[in-house]
Amino acid sequence: MYPLLETINSPAQLRLLPRSELKTLADELRAYLLHSVSQTGGHLSSNLGTVELTVALHYVFNTPEDRLVWDVGHQTYPHKILTGRRERMNTLRQLGGLSGFPRRDESEYDTFGTAHSSTSISAALGMALAAKQKGEDRHAVAIIGDGAMSAGMAFEAMNNAGVYDCRMLVVLNDNDMSISPPVGALNRYLAQLMSGQFYASAKSVGKQVLKVAPPLFELAKRLETHAKGMVVPATLFENFGFNYIGPIDGHDLDSLIPTLENIKHLMAKGEGPQFLHVVTKKGQGYKLAEADPVAYHGPGKFDPAMGLQKSAAPAKQTFTQVFGHWLCDMAEKDSRLVGITPAMREGSGMVEFHQRFPERYYDVGIAEQHAVTFAAGMACEGLKPVVAIYSTFLQRAYDQLIHDVAIQNLPVVFALDRAGLVGADGATHAGAYDIAYLRCIPNMSVACPADENECRMLLSSAYEQNHPVAVRYPRGAGAGVATQAHLDALPFGKGEVRRQGQGVAILAFGTLLYPALQAAEKLNATVVNMRWAKPLDVELLLKAAAGHEALVTLEEGAIMGGAGSAVAQALADAGVQKPLLHLGLRDEFTEHGDPAKLLAEQGLDAAGIEQSITRRFGALATLVKGSKPALKSVA
Repeated sequence: MYPLLETINSPAQLRLLPRSELKTLADELRAYLLHSVSQTGGHLSSNLGTVELTVALHYVFNTPEDRLVWDVGHQTYPHKILTGRRERMNTLRQLGGLSGFPRRDESEYDTFGTAHSSTSISAALGMALAAKQKGEDRHAVAIIGDGAMSAGMAFEAMNNAGVYDCRMLVVLNDNDMSISPPVGALNRYLAQLMSGQFYASAKSVGKQVLKVAPPLFELAKRLETHAKGMVVPATLFENFGFNYIGPIDGHDLDSLIPTLENIKHLMAKGEGPQFLHVVTKKGQGYKLAEADPVAYHGPGKFDPAMGLQKSAAPAKQTFTQVFGHWLCDMAEKDSRLVGITPAMREGSGMVEFHQRFPERYYDVGIAEQHAVTFAAGMACEGLKPVVAIYSTFLQRAYDQLIHDVAIQNLPVVFALDRAGLVGADGATHAGAYDIAYLRCIPNMSVACPADENECRMLLSSAYEQNHPVAVRYPRGAGAGVATQAHLDALPFGKGEVRRQGQGVAILAFGTLLYPALQAAEKLNATVVNMRWAKPLDVELLLKAAAGHEALVTLEEGAIMGGAGSAVAQALADAGVQKPLLHLGLRDEFTEHGDPAKLLAEQGLDAAGIEQSITRRFGALATLVKGSKPALKSVA
């Protein structure tokens, strides 16, 4: 099915092809990509859009000697296929298989590990200047999407790059689509320029002259439209010190390759940093993905002939959906609520909120730092901001979290999606550190719901507070607990005993409560649903310590500095000495793979919890194992 593609196992072989065969190669690459992703799941729309661009870059540049840095990296499947990893694409995003993003330890062609946006220009600039300092003859190319260009870091890098003479190229892959629809002033820059007084006056005179000849008037309007696209981006990027070229069709190899060759020649002549603007289409070549690139952004397995199908059986409600429903219900009740997202409307479950409350919905683009300070400004004026953000992305706004929100003790709610392990996206997207990096901030509180209904109620608890609170919840569905319709809140900073046993007390933070309950049945251990990592329910903790021989803390987060550390500190402050076992994510980056398998590898499934407790407190666990369990639930 792929006679030409199957002969290409490295870019060096690609560069031996006559240019006339590259269109055929691109067609086969796109077909192979569609088939492969349909079998494994993964990012599809973005990769279909970069097929020709990938072929052209590897054809013109001497990779891996020349460095390609892919921003975000979720559009690098064609790159992986052309760089010797075609036969391993069936392992994509699976445990022990290929990563869904570039990784330096996976291939020499992956020159920089990327999975968060807007880092490519900085990295490529560093590589270009390092090559210059070492006297090495190589080029550095950053490929960045228009969505990623909304982040301040990209502009910081361009501002810095413009003062250096180095062999660097920035390729703006403009598909007018990040994950959520793009927002911001960048694409409105033209409108502001064209609304200036001089332009308006000239345009008015021109209209009066051309009205006597309608065909000429229409032609002038069309020329004006095309001229805007050519002149204004050049003005913007050349002010940063780049030589702007474009825009050109990113699917036309006959345009791409000669243009890249010309740019390479300019770089060799020492003409300074170059900027190429290419226009592509997400989902290119697969009509269903072209029509709905958001749905096909990161699909699971599917039949390409049929497209995505709705499951016959109703799926369990996800935590993201719980948040989305709560947000709408609370907005209905309180007109002060505003919802903020950094370009993750769909991923954070805010589509319905956007539809129902458009005047209170703010998508700030891929700009996490701005999102947090923007929320702080709104809170200063008496509004109640809810920032819907992935745990891994909040890391990018840590200074703003401390300086702009916490120091001023502003009532901002942070809905932290994707807390804990995230499965196929791997270490770059895991929300492993939020408990550790949040609990050390004064004025900040952290809630850890155990299931869907607790998530809804703890969001209400967080909203009631007059200080910043984060509610962390995992990707996907939980235990399947039905959510209540009301907006009742749970008591602030208070946990509950979910199972009364003896000997060992397991203090569970978050959704690992449920495997803890399973393990406790075999060990006849007490299980405490702590609910809050900060403030700790110290009264409940000390009661558990007084009534048991040993304590176990359990969290789907980093052990280092996490909730278990908070428990140990609280016990030490109270002068209580008690054998204590911490279970959580080890001090290592967790690979991509099936979430259940990853939790089992970390010893955080029911069997692993039981084994860890038995191994540490063997005699005690054996002593109470045969005791009759007494089940008790205290709300």
